[in-house]
Formats: sequence, C-alpha cells, structure tokens
Amino acid sequence: MGVGGRRPKLTQMQDEWSLMQRVSKGDDAAVIELYTRFGALVFRSCYQTVGTRAEADDAVQEVFVQLWKTAARFDPERAKLITWVMLLTRRLLIDRLRRKQAKPPGAALVGDYAAPEPKPYIDSGTAQMPQGLLAKRLAELPNLQREVIERTYLQGFTLREVSVQLETPLGTVKSALSRGLARLRGRLSADEASGQ
Repeated sequence: MGVGGRRPKLTQMQDEWSLMQRVSKGDDAAVIELYTRFGALVFRSCYQTVGTRAEADDAVQEVFVQLWKTAARFDPERAKLITWVMLLTRRLLIDRLRRKQAKPPGAALVGDYAAPEPKPYIDSGTAQMPQGLLAKRLAELPNLQREVIERTYLQGFTLREVSVQLETPLGTVKSALSRGLARLRGRLSADEASGQ
C-alpha cells in the first residue's frame, strides 16, 4: 500500500481509464464489463425517471451507446467512472424528458418509438390447426425467424424486447418476423391445399 492509501486510488483510476479505452475501441469484453458494473444502476435510474420498463430499456440502450461513443473522452482525474456514467445518464434522461414534453398531443402517433408495436397479422386458421403441424412448420424456419416468432407470439415479448434478448438490431428482428410469417403462411396454405 502506498503513502496515505494513494496506490489503490491510482490503480482504480488506471483500471477505469483502461476499461474505457477498451470500450472506445469496440472491445466486446470491455463493453460487457461496463454493462455488468453499471447496467442495473443505470436501469434503476432510468426506470424511476421514465416510469415504464419499455422506455427504461430504450433509455438504458441510449446511455450505453453514448458511453461507447464518448468512452475515449473519459478522464479519471476529473471524475470517477461511476460519477461519469451517472452524469451522462442524468443528462440523457433530462434530454429525453424535454423531447417528450415538447411533443404536441397526437405526435406520439407518428414515429414515437415508445408507442406500442402492433402485432403482425396471423390468420385465424393458425389457431385452429393441429399444434404438431404448427410446431413442425416453425421448426423448418431459419433459426432467427423461428426464435422471433416464438418469442413474440408464443411468449408474448415485444419486438424491442426480442431485439435485446437476441442482441440483434430491431430492424433485423422486424424483418425476420415479417419474412418468417410470410414463409409460415405460405407453408401452412400449401398444407391446407394438400389436405394436411
């Protein structure tokens, strides 16, 4: 130990700086470590501010994307990492609340990411078919398409939640759902036409 306990503080500063340098370079392990350290704390702060799990999840994602983008600017001599993370979280939450308050009534109907996502259409015949046939046709789909359909329709998750669970961009998840449903409908229609 150094004089007056300075060695551990210096080591902590170096560790925090090193972690953020690795994050800035896109090191997956460093990003996971950063999320492991602060994810729950950031989520709790976001949830207390925005009030819904979906909006809190979005806010957390926004915070960690911003942390990644600005990681190279972290200076451990100016603030501890936890302080920097929470200040950034607070700033982004304030911005989010200002944007929300600035929207005129009805603006949420167009382009609001917090608006509920409509469930894509599956024809009512699907509910009446033998479960074994549906399971068989689902198993024939590519993995991502099958996973997305099962998680949204059978397990009740939103597309945004599925995106986070599968660590896949939301657009990719939406495309997989659309393609999977189209392929599933086509196969089920062919089964119906052949009398299965």
